Order: sequence, then C-alpha cells, then structure tokens
Amino acid sequence: MTNWIPPAAIFIFGACIIPFLTGKAKQVYLLLLPVLAFINLLNMPEGTDWVFNFLGYEVIFGKVDKLSKVFGYIFVIMAFGGALFSLHLKEQQESVAGFLYAGGSLGVVFAGDFLSLFIFWEIMSVSSTYIVWSRRTKAAQDAGLRYILVHLLGGLFLLFGIIINASNSGSIEFGFIELNGLASYLILIGFAVNAAIPPLSAWLSDSYPESTVTGAVFLSAFTTKTAVYVLCRAFPGAEILIWAGALMTIYGIIYAILENDMRRVLAYSIINQVGFMVAGIGIGTELSINGTASHAFAHILYKALLFMSAGAVLYRTGKSKCTDLGGLYKTMPVTLIFCLVGAASISAFPLTGGFISKSMIISASGHEKMTVIWLLLNLASAGVFLHAGIKFPYFVFFAKDSGLRPKEPPLNMLLAMGFFAFLCIFIGVFPGVLYRILPYPVEFVPYTASHVINQLQILLFSALAFFTLLKFLQRTETISLDTDWFYRKGSRAFLWFVDNPMSRFGHQMGKIFFYYILDSLIWFSRNPLAVLKMAADTMFLLVSDPDQRIEIKKRIEKEKEIYPGDIIKHWPIGSTVLYLTFFLLTCLLVYYL
Repeated sequence: MTNWIPPAAIFIFGACIIPFLTGKAKQVYLLLLPVLAFINLLNMPEGTDWVFNFLGYEVIFGKVDKLSKVFGYIFVIMAFGGALFSLHLKEQQESVAGFLYAGGSLGVVFAGDFLSLFIFWEIMSVSSTYIVWSRRTKAAQDAGLRYILVHLLGGLFLLFGIIINASNSGSIEFGFIELNGLASYLILIGFAVNAAIPPLSAWLSDSYPESTVTGAVFLSAFTTKTAVYVLCRAFPGAEILIWAGALMTIYGIIYAILENDMRRVLAYSIINQVGFMVAGIGIGTELSINGTASHAFAHILYKALLFMSAGAVLYRTGKSKCTDLGGLYKTMPVTLIFCLVGAASISAFPLTGGFISKSMIISASGHEKMTVIWLLLNLASAGVFLHAGIKFPYFVFFAKDSGLRPKEPPLNMLLAMGFFAFLCIFIGVFPGVLYRILPYPVEFVPYTASHVINQLQILLFSALAFFTLLKFLQRTETISLDTDWFYRKGSRAFLWFVDNPMSRFGHQMGKIFFYYILDSLIWFSRNPLAVLKMAADTMFLLVSDPDQRIEIKKRIEKEKEIYPGDIIKHWPIGSTVLYLTFFLLTCLLVYYL
C-alpha cells in the first residue's frame, strides 16, 4: 500500500474547498496546502505507482524519478510563494484557478502515460485562461480568448499525435520518442506551443502582461516549464531543439529591448530563458539535461520574483509602462532590493541561482564543440543583463523621476518577494543543495576562477553597452509587432471572407437548393412513377423517328396536364407493408444462409 498520494490530487481537490473558506481560515488553508504537498513529495519513492487499467491501457498517475521530482519540488514551492503573494485577495475564483493550474502542472510532471498527461495538459490550459480573464478588462478578455484558442490548437496537435502514436505502438506509455514520423512531429508541435517556441510564442507576451498582478506570477512559472519537462522526457538529443532554443534566446532579447511595458519585457524574457533550456534538451548530454533542470528550477524563482516586483509597482501605481514610471526607489526601496536580487539572478551574477544553472548549459555546448551555439548562448547571456538585469529596474525605479510616490505593497507581497529572493541567493551560494536532486550525478564546478572572471567580464560589457547606448534605449510609446500579427489580421480577413463572398455564395446556393431542388423533389414525390414515365418518354423523344415524335410529344403533354393524376395504380398501404416485410425477411435469410 502506497504511503503517498499524487501531488496533483492535493491541489485539484484542495482547490474545490477554497470557495467554502473565508478570512483567516482561507489564508491558512492556502499556505498549508502547498506545505502538505511538499511533505508528501518528500515521501514519494522513485518508481511507478497509482496505476489503473482503462480500456486495456495502463493509466499511470505516479511515475516518479529524479527528473520528475526536481520539477515537482519547484512547482510546489512556486504554489506556496504564489499563494503567499496573493493572500490579500478577497475573491475566491483566482485562487481556485491558481491551485487548479498548479495541480494540472504537477499532474503532467508525474504522468506515466499520454492519456493522463493530456487530461492534465488541458486542465492547465483552461485554468490558466481563467487567470488571464480574472483581470476583467477588455484587453484581458481579448488576450485570454486568443490564449485559449492557441492552446486548444496545440492540444489538438498533441491529441492527434497521441492517437497516431498509440495506434502504431499499441501503447500510451509516455517516455522517450524517436523523432521520425508524423506522430512524433505532431506531439513535438503540441509541446512546442506551450514552450513558446517561435513562431508559436506570441500568446505568451500577449496574455501574461494583461493578467492580474497575482495571476502573472503563477503564469510565469507553470506552462512553459511544464513544456520544458515533457520535452526533456520525450525528445532529449533532438537536434532541431538546439537551433530552436538558440533562436529563442536571441528572439526574446530583441523584443524585450524594444518593449515599453515592464511586464511585457519580462514576458519576452521568459522566451529568452526557456530558449536556454530548450537548447540544453537538444544537446541531450547528462550535463545539458542537468543544466536544463537546474535552470528551470532557478528560473521559476527569479522570474516569479521579477513579476512580483513588477506586480507590486502596478498594484501601487496602476501603471505598467516604463515611460510612466521612474524614481520609485524613493518610496519603494524594499521592493527595489528584491527586484535587484531577481535581476542579478536572471543575469547570472555569481552567488545567485542563475549563475550556477545557466552556465551548465553553455558549458555543455562547449564540451560538444558546438561553437556557433556556444557563441549564441554567450551573446544571449549578455543580452539578458541588458534588458532584464538593467533596463527593467533602471527605467522603473530610477531614470527620469515620474513624480509618483507610492508606498510599499502589502506585507504578504513583501514576504513572498523576500522568500524567493532568499532562495535565489541560497542556491547560488550553496549549489550542491540543488545539484543533489538533479537527474544525473553532477561533476560540474561553477565557482572556478576562469568561470567567475569570464561571467563578470560579460556583465561589465553589457553594463557598459547599456549606459553608452542609453540615449538610444530611452523608451517611447511603441507597439511591437510579433507573429500574432498574422493570425490577428488573418482572422479578420477570414471573417470578412465568410461574411461577404462566402455569405453571398451561401445565399445563392440556398436559393438554388430551396427554390429549385426542394421544389423538384416535392413535385417528384407526388407521383414518382408518373415522373419516371415522363422522363422515359422524354428519352424516347430524343432517339425516336420523326414520325413518332409527334405522338410522343402529345403523350408527354397529356401526362403533364393530368400530373399527378392517377396514371399508375397505387398499392394499398397494407399490401405495401406486407411486401416490404417479405423483402426484408428474404434479405436476412440470404445473409445468414
């Protein structure tokens, strides 16, 4: 008998109780549930458990190994920090959606089969959409609609891939997949949508900045990192992911530098950071997989911290654009300190989480002699400090004084930021704590003189470049066109096509069908045998001699005059039923004999 329960069940069933709680009881419950889930996670031994038979297939809710546990740990930690950050919320719905979201992510992480994985995958999509809609603005409603449509499309690709894969293999077990057929590519596309691999990435930068202050923190953690996990499980060593990841790192930097909205800067930064992880999966060595898992762990901590600091600013000022902010260090110094910890960690400063994780992936590319990839990842690492390490805190807290004098956010928000800031520094100072839970034994040593010096040189170069080019980096009111432009404009063109030429065509076809075809069918039904006789006479008219045509024409005219008439004697209803019954019995006898 197992002594643990699936972590997903704790959050999903636990979320159902939240609407019945209020006040302090609700706050204690929101914090206690992740703690219980973490204790449960510590007691989960490696192996396979919670296996059920469904339609001849094995459905596995508990496939536990080191890879799944490292993602499980950080997801539960994130759920606790996110709950603490949102403790001041009075409405229940967003808390319910947040815990369902966390539960769906944990369900994917410990799923041993495609069926349960797909179910939890869709729970993630629906619950995260509600988080976007929770802000209840027109922009959030539109972004949430686009978000769910993109994820439903990705889910369909994944579902079709799963069906074809199960048909070919006779199994729904989830594990390594050879990238060599239609099913594998469909599954890869389904995973790539959630990983925000360009050009399937615009949903992220479109929706996350439009969500609530607290919702964006949850969104920053689960969807993309769950995709990283499934890619790590299914497609390690897939060469296409190396180049896709390298593209993501550069793509995210370019758009983050161009952006004016602080949360949109951080959203594009997610694409950049996930790019490192995707590249690590593509490299596929033990070092790179360890680097991917550790970087996902560290990234959730510092990215949540950055979204919390941005959310705190938005919560107090109601503003999110860099052009509307500045000088906030005067009245929000604690938020600034926590923001700088997150900025240092994402920039891979020594003694922070980003330093001990990202360098593993870059080193793995160097060990495999992938010179171009190594150069791109180092370039991207410098760019991270440029946009998230300097630009975000500089324009929000320093730069030109906006005249705003907001106070610090509520205590629970400060505690949540402090919790994540502590963890960012803790794993940076004591990397062995994180390295011990990684999938493979770790021999990588981050704190060597050459590594520290090289990283500091990159950071100093980025800082010099930023302040040298500062007059060109001043933000203005701009709109960045991303790949979503194509389906936004394309959908409008499609709707115009449906509403205009297709509508007119349908109207004409309707007229033809209803006014001509249906009328003809009604006319035919009045006396089918008489119609057939007229049709036969018409055919005879075409092939008959000239002398016979006059007689046939007269007969056809007479038939039309008396139609429907009683040209052919109708069978009584009783006789008709009898003959039909006899015919059906004959058919059955012939079939069985």
